[in-house]
Amino acid sequence: MRRLPGEFEAQSFVQIIFPHAQSDWAPYLDEACENFVNIANAIRRHEPCLIVCDDVQRVKGFFNEYDNLYFAAYQSDDTWARDCSGITVYDGTVPTVLDFTFTGWGGKFDAARDDAMTASVGKHYDCAVEQVDFILEGGGIESNGAGTLLTTSECLLNPNRNSAHSKADVEKLLTDLFGLQQILWLDHGYLAGDDTDSHIDTLARFIDEKSIMYVQCADETDEHYEALRSMEHELQQFRDSEGNPFSLVPLPMCEPAYYDGERLPATYANFLIINGAVVVPVYNDPNDQAALNVFKACFPGREIVPVDCSVLIRQHGSLHCVTMQFPKGISPVHYQ
Repeated sequence: MRRLPGEFEAQSFVQIIFPHAQSDWAPYLDEACENFVNIANAIRRHEPCLIVCDDVQRVKGFFNEYDNLYFAAYQSDDTWARDCSGITVYDGTVPTVLDFTFTGWGGKFDAARDDAMTASVGKHYDCAVEQVDFILEGGGIESNGAGTLLTTSECLLNPNRNSAHSKADVEKLLTDLFGLQQILWLDHGYLAGDDTDSHIDTLARFIDEKSIMYVQCADETDEHYEALRSMEHELQQFRDSEGNPFSLVPLPMCEPAYYDGERLPATYANFLIINGAVVVPVYNDPNDQAALNVFKACFPGREIVPVDCSVLIRQHGSLHCVTMQFPKGISPVHYQ
Protein backbone atom coordinates (compact mmCIF):
# COMPACT_ATOMS: atom_id res chain seq x y z
CA MET A 1 0.00 0.00 0.00
CA ARG A 2 1.42 3.34 -1.02
CA ARG A 3 1.70 6.24 1.40
CA LEU A 4 2.57 9.90 0.92
CA PRO A 5 4.61 10.89 4.00
CA GLY A 6 4.13 14.16 5.83
CA GLU A 7 6.86 16.76 5.65
CA PHE A 8 7.26 16.50 9.43
CA GLU A 9 8.54 12.90 9.11
CA ALA A 10 12.22 11.89 9.01
CA GLN A 11 14.05 13.10 5.91
CA SER A 12 17.13 12.11 3.90
CA PHE A 13 17.88 15.46 2.25
CA VAL A 14 16.40 18.64 0.79
CA GLN A 15 16.85 19.60 -2.87
CA ILE A 16 17.12 23.17 -4.14
CA ILE A 17 17.84 24.68 -7.57
CA PHE A 18 20.34 27.54 -7.54
CA PRO A 19 19.71 30.86 -9.38
CA HIS A 20 21.63 31.60 -12.54
CA ALA A 21 21.92 34.42 -15.08
CA GLN A 22 19.44 32.84 -17.53
CA SER A 23 16.69 32.70 -14.90
CA ASP A 24 14.23 35.40 -13.89
CA TRP A 25 16.57 36.27 -11.01
CA ALA A 26 18.97 38.00 -13.42
CA PRO A 27 18.01 41.62 -12.48
CA TYR A 28 19.09 41.02 -8.86
CA LEU A 29 21.08 37.80 -9.16
CA ASP A 30 23.54 38.55 -6.35
CA GLU A 31 20.72 39.14 -3.86
CA ALA A 32 18.96 35.97 -4.97
CA CYS A 33 22.12 33.87 -4.68
CA GLU A 34 22.70 35.19 -1.16
CA ASN A 35 19.14 34.20 -0.23
CA PHE A 36 19.61 30.67 -1.57
CA VAL A 37 22.96 30.33 0.23
CA ASN A 38 21.24 31.28 3.49
CA ILE A 39 18.55 28.66 2.88
CA ALA A 40 21.11 25.97 2.04
CA ASN A 41 23.16 26.80 5.12
CA ALA A 42 20.07 26.60 7.33
CA ILE A 43 19.24 23.16 5.90
CA ARG A 44 22.72 21.64 6.02
CA ARG A 45 23.07 22.28 9.73
CA HIS A 46 20.42 19.59 10.18
CA GLU A 47 20.53 17.36 7.09
CA PRO A 48 22.11 17.12 3.63
CA CYS A 49 21.19 19.67 0.96
CA LEU A 50 21.43 18.74 -2.72
CA ILE A 51 21.97 21.81 -4.90
CA VAL A 52 20.99 21.47 -8.56
CA CYS A 53 22.89 24.14 -10.49
CA ASP A 54 24.06 25.22 -13.93
CA ASP A 55 27.74 25.38 -12.93
CA VAL A 56 28.95 23.40 -9.93
CA GLN A 57 32.22 25.28 -9.54
CA ARG A 58 30.49 28.66 -9.70
CA VAL A 59 28.00 27.68 -7.02
CA LYS A 60 30.60 26.04 -4.80
CA GLY A 61 32.30 29.42 -4.71
CA PHE A 62 29.41 30.82 -2.65
CA PHE A 63 30.21 28.48 0.25
CA ASN A 64 33.13 28.46 2.67
CA GLU A 65 32.75 24.74 3.37
CA TYR A 66 30.81 21.86 1.88
CA ASP A 67 29.74 19.74 4.85
CA ASN A 68 26.33 18.23 4.11
CA LEU A 69 26.27 19.87 0.66
CA TYR A 70 25.98 17.93 -2.59
CA PHE A 71 25.90 19.34 -6.11
CA ALA A 72 24.21 18.18 -9.32
CA ALA A 73 24.90 19.86 -12.65
CA TYR A 74 21.76 20.69 -14.61
CA GLN A 75 20.66 23.71 -16.65
CA SER A 76 17.20 24.65 -15.37
CA ASP A 77 14.73 27.25 -16.55
CA ASP A 78 14.12 28.54 -13.05
CA THR A 79 14.51 27.61 -9.38
CA TRP A 80 11.12 26.51 -8.01
CA ALA A 81 12.20 23.09 -6.79
CA ARG A 82 8.95 22.45 -4.93
CA ASP A 83 6.99 22.31 -8.16
CA CYS A 84 9.29 20.59 -10.64
CA SER A 85 10.99 18.08 -8.32
CA GLY A 86 9.76 14.55 -7.81
CA ILE A 87 7.29 13.69 -5.05
CA THR A 88 8.27 10.68 -2.95
CA VAL A 89 5.88 7.96 -1.84
CA TYR A 90 6.50 4.81 0.17
CA ASP A 91 5.53 1.31 -0.92
CA GLY A 92 5.77 -0.19 2.53
CA THR A 93 9.20 1.10 3.52
CA VAL A 94 10.53 1.38 -0.04
CA PRO A 95 10.62 4.92 -1.50
CA THR A 96 9.61 5.72 -5.07
CA VAL A 97 9.96 9.18 -6.63
CA LEU A 98 6.97 10.16 -8.76
CA ASP A 99 7.90 12.46 -11.64
CA PHE A 100 4.80 14.46 -12.59
CA THR A 101 4.51 16.82 -15.55
CA PHE A 102 5.39 20.45 -14.86
CA THR A 103 4.10 23.15 -17.25
CA GLY A 104 5.09 26.38 -15.53
CA TRP A 105 1.83 26.65 -13.56
CA GLY A 106 -0.50 26.11 -16.45
CA GLY A 107 1.70 27.39 -19.26
CA LYS A 108 2.45 30.79 -17.73
CA PHE A 109 6.24 30.39 -18.11
CA ASP A 110 8.77 28.32 -20.08
CA ALA A 111 9.26 25.07 -18.21
CA ALA A 112 10.55 22.37 -20.58
CA ARG A 113 13.94 22.07 -18.86
CA ASP A 114 12.42 22.19 -15.39
CA ASP A 115 9.98 19.46 -16.42
CA ALA A 116 12.89 17.25 -17.55
CA MET A 117 14.97 17.92 -14.41
CA THR A 118 13.81 14.96 -12.31
CA ALA A 119 14.39 12.49 -15.16
CA SER A 120 17.98 13.76 -15.39
CA VAL A 121 18.93 14.35 -11.76
CA GLY A 122 16.85 11.38 -10.60
CA LYS A 123 19.10 8.93 -12.43
CA HIS A 124 21.37 9.23 -9.43
CA TYR A 125 18.76 8.73 -6.71
CA ASP A 126 19.14 5.29 -5.16
CA CYS A 127 15.47 4.47 -5.70
CA ALA A 128 13.03 4.07 -8.55
CA VAL A 129 11.73 7.12 -10.45
CA GLU A 130 8.26 6.66 -11.92
CA GLN A 131 6.96 8.91 -14.71
CA VAL A 132 3.37 10.11 -14.21
CA ASP A 133 1.43 11.59 -17.13
CA PHE A 134 -0.41 14.17 -15.04
CA ILE A 135 0.29 17.83 -14.27
CA LEU A 136 0.96 18.32 -10.58
CA GLU A 137 3.16 20.65 -8.55
CA GLY A 138 4.47 19.81 -5.10
CA GLY A 139 3.28 23.13 -3.73
CA GLY A 140 -0.28 22.21 -4.68
CA ILE A 141 -0.64 19.37 -2.16
CA GLU A 142 -0.22 18.80 1.58
CA SER A 143 -0.15 15.37 3.21
CA ASN A 144 -0.72 14.48 6.85
CA GLY A 145 1.12 11.20 6.29
CA ALA A 146 -1.95 9.23 7.35
CA GLY A 147 -4.03 9.18 4.18
CA THR A 148 -5.39 12.74 4.09
CA LEU A 149 -4.45 15.15 1.29
CA LEU A 150 -5.20 18.88 1.54
CA THR A 151 -5.38 20.96 -1.62
CA THR A 152 -7.22 23.78 -3.39
CA SER A 153 -9.76 23.43 -6.16
CA GLU A 154 -8.44 26.61 -7.77
CA CYS A 155 -5.15 24.86 -8.51
CA LEU A 156 -5.84 21.17 -9.03
CA LEU A 157 -9.10 21.67 -10.91
CA ASN A 158 -7.93 24.65 -12.93
CA PRO A 159 -8.52 24.11 -16.67
CA ASN A 160 -4.94 25.24 -17.33
CA ARG A 161 -3.65 22.04 -15.70
CA ASN A 162 -5.55 18.83 -16.55
CA SER A 163 -8.62 20.01 -18.43
CA ALA A 164 -9.54 16.53 -19.68
CA HIS A 165 -9.94 15.25 -16.11
CA SER A 166 -13.03 15.69 -13.94
CA LYS A 167 -12.81 16.15 -10.19
CA ALA A 168 -13.67 12.48 -9.80
CA ASP A 169 -10.84 11.56 -12.21
CA VAL A 170 -8.35 13.66 -10.24
CA GLU A 171 -9.46 12.17 -6.94
CA LYS A 172 -9.14 8.59 -8.21
CA LEU A 173 -5.73 9.17 -9.76
CA LEU A 174 -4.29 10.84 -6.65
CA THR A 175 -5.90 8.32 -4.33
CA ASP A 176 -4.27 5.47 -6.25
CA LEU A 177 -0.87 7.15 -6.59
CA PHE A 178 -0.64 8.31 -2.98
CA GLY A 179 -2.65 5.63 -1.18
CA LEU A 180 -5.14 8.19 0.14
CA GLN A 181 -8.21 7.77 2.30
CA GLN A 182 -9.58 11.23 1.57
CA ILE A 183 -8.91 14.51 -0.23
CA LEU A 184 -9.93 17.76 1.45
CA TRP A 185 -10.66 20.55 -1.05
CA LEU A 186 -10.40 24.22 -0.13
CA ASP A 187 -12.62 26.32 -2.40
CA HIS A 188 -11.53 29.65 -0.90
CA GLY A 189 -8.27 31.42 -0.17
CA TYR A 190 -5.67 33.17 -2.32
CA LEU A 191 -2.73 35.57 -2.11
CA ALA A 192 -2.32 38.58 -4.38
CA GLY A 193 0.73 38.23 -6.61
CA ASP A 194 0.67 34.43 -6.56
CA ASP A 195 1.31 32.83 -9.98
CA THR A 196 0.37 29.31 -8.90
CA ASP A 197 -3.43 29.57 -8.79
CA SER A 198 -3.57 29.27 -5.00
CA HIS A 199 -1.02 26.64 -4.07
CA ILE A 200 -1.93 25.15 -0.71
CA ASP A 201 1.60 25.70 0.65
CA THR A 202 1.01 29.46 0.67
CA LEU A 203 -2.20 29.10 2.68
CA ALA A 204 -2.54 26.05 4.96
CA ARG A 205 -0.07 23.34 6.03
CA PHE A 206 -0.07 20.12 8.02
CA ILE A 207 2.36 20.31 10.94
CA ASP A 208 1.45 16.82 12.17
CA GLU A 209 -1.25 14.24 11.45
CA LYS A 210 -3.91 16.16 13.38
CA SER A 211 -2.94 19.84 13.06
CA ILE A 212 -3.17 22.46 10.30
CA MET A 213 -1.35 25.80 10.42
CA TYR A 214 -2.97 28.44 8.22
CA VAL A 215 -2.90 32.12 7.28
CA GLN A 216 -5.50 34.19 9.12
CA CYS A 217 -6.43 37.71 8.00
CA ALA A 218 -7.81 39.89 10.80
CA ASP A 219 -7.81 43.17 8.87
CA GLU A 220 -11.26 43.74 7.39
CA THR A 221 -9.84 46.36 5.03
CA ASP A 222 -7.36 43.91 3.47
CA GLU A 223 -8.34 42.56 0.06
CA HIS A 224 -7.80 39.01 1.34
CA TYR A 225 -10.13 39.26 4.32
CA GLU A 226 -13.27 37.65 2.90
CA ALA A 227 -11.47 34.86 1.03
CA LEU A 228 -9.28 33.91 3.98
CA ARG A 229 -12.19 34.05 6.44
CA SER A 230 -14.11 31.70 4.12
CA MET A 231 -11.06 29.43 3.99
CA GLU A 232 -10.88 29.44 7.78
CA HIS A 233 -14.53 28.37 7.97
CA GLU A 234 -13.83 25.53 5.55
CA LEU A 235 -10.89 24.35 7.64
CA GLN A 236 -13.11 24.34 10.72
CA GLN A 237 -15.50 21.93 8.98
CA PHE A 238 -12.83 19.47 7.86
CA ARG A 239 -12.42 16.13 9.65
CA ASP A 240 -9.62 13.61 9.66
CA SER A 241 -10.10 10.05 8.42
CA GLU A 242 -11.42 9.06 11.87
CA GLY A 243 -14.03 11.82 11.89
CA ASN A 244 -12.26 14.18 14.28
CA PRO A 245 -11.76 17.92 13.69
CA PHE A 246 -8.24 19.11 13.09
CA SER A 247 -6.40 21.32 15.54
CA LEU A 248 -6.13 24.67 13.76
CA VAL A 249 -3.23 27.05 14.34
CA PRO A 250 -3.56 30.56 12.84
CA LEU A 251 -0.58 32.46 11.51
CA PRO A 252 -0.61 36.26 11.21
CA MET A 253 -1.02 37.88 7.82
CA CYS A 254 1.97 39.83 6.58
CA GLU A 255 1.62 43.55 6.02
CA PRO A 256 1.17 44.38 2.32
CA ALA A 257 4.54 44.19 0.54
CA TYR A 258 5.14 45.67 -2.90
CA TYR A 259 7.78 45.61 -5.61
CA ASP A 260 7.52 47.70 -8.79
CA GLY A 261 4.00 48.63 -7.69
CA GLU A 262 2.78 45.04 -7.45
CA ARG A 263 1.63 43.39 -4.22
CA LEU A 264 3.74 40.35 -3.39
CA PRO A 265 2.58 37.01 -1.90
CA ALA A 266 4.39 37.26 1.43
CA THR A 267 3.24 34.41 3.68
CA TYR A 268 4.54 32.70 6.79
CA ALA A 269 2.79 29.49 5.70
CA ASN A 270 5.60 28.87 3.21
CA PHE A 271 7.87 27.33 5.87
CA LEU A 272 9.98 24.17 5.52
CA ILE A 273 10.04 21.42 8.15
CA ILE A 274 13.34 19.51 8.29
CA ASN A 275 15.03 17.13 10.71
CA GLY A 276 15.24 18.95 14.03
CA ALA A 277 14.22 22.37 12.73
CA VAL A 278 11.65 24.50 10.96
CA VAL A 279 13.01 27.05 8.49
CA VAL A 280 10.63 30.02 8.47
CA PRO A 281 10.48 32.80 5.87
CA VAL A 282 10.50 36.33 7.28
CA TYR A 283 10.20 39.61 5.42
CA ASN A 284 11.36 42.47 7.68
CA ASP A 285 7.66 42.70 8.51
CA PRO A 286 6.15 43.93 11.81
CA ASN A 287 4.52 40.49 12.19
CA ASP A 288 7.72 38.45 11.84
CA GLN A 289 8.24 37.96 15.57
CA ALA A 290 4.61 37.08 16.22
CA ALA A 291 4.82 34.41 13.52
CA LEU A 292 8.07 33.02 14.94
CA ASN A 293 6.43 32.81 18.36
CA VAL A 294 3.67 30.64 16.86
CA PHE A 295 6.27 28.28 15.43
CA LYS A 296 8.16 28.09 18.71
CA ALA A 297 4.96 27.14 20.52
CA CYS A 298 4.02 24.48 17.95
CA PHE A 299 7.47 22.92 17.48
CA PRO A 300 9.05 22.76 20.95
CA GLY A 301 11.41 19.97 19.86
CA ARG A 302 12.76 21.74 16.79
CA GLU A 303 14.95 24.77 16.26
CA ILE A 304 13.10 27.66 14.63
CA VAL A 305 15.36 29.19 11.96
CA PRO A 306 14.22 32.47 10.36
CA VAL A 307 15.51 33.28 6.87
CA ASP A 308 14.87 36.65 5.25
CA CYS A 309 12.98 35.89 2.02
CA SER A 310 12.20 39.45 0.96
CA VAL A 311 14.03 38.79 -2.32
CA LEU A 312 12.19 35.55 -3.07
CA ILE A 313 8.75 37.13 -3.03
CA ARG A 314 9.78 39.51 -5.82
CA GLN A 315 9.40 36.45 -8.06
CA HIS A 316 6.08 35.54 -6.43
CA GLY A 317 7.23 32.62 -4.28
CA SER A 318 8.95 32.01 -0.98
CA LEU A 319 11.03 29.52 1.00
CA HIS A 320 8.96 26.35 0.71
CA CYS A 321 8.54 26.99 -3.01
CA VAL A 322 12.29 26.74 -3.66
CA THR A 323 12.84 23.52 -1.68
CA MET A 324 11.78 19.88 -1.89
CA GLN A 325 12.34 17.40 0.91
CA PHE A 326 13.08 13.73 0.26
CA PRO A 327 12.03 11.39 3.06
CA LYS A 328 14.11 8.78 4.84
CA GLY A 329 15.43 6.04 2.58
CA ILE A 330 16.99 8.01 -0.31
CA SER A 331 20.61 9.12 -0.35
CA PRO A 332 22.19 12.05 -2.23
CA VAL A 333 25.71 10.68 -1.78
CA HIS A 334 26.10 9.82 -5.47
CA TYR A 335 26.72 13.54 -6.00
CA GLN A 336 29.87 15.35 -4.96
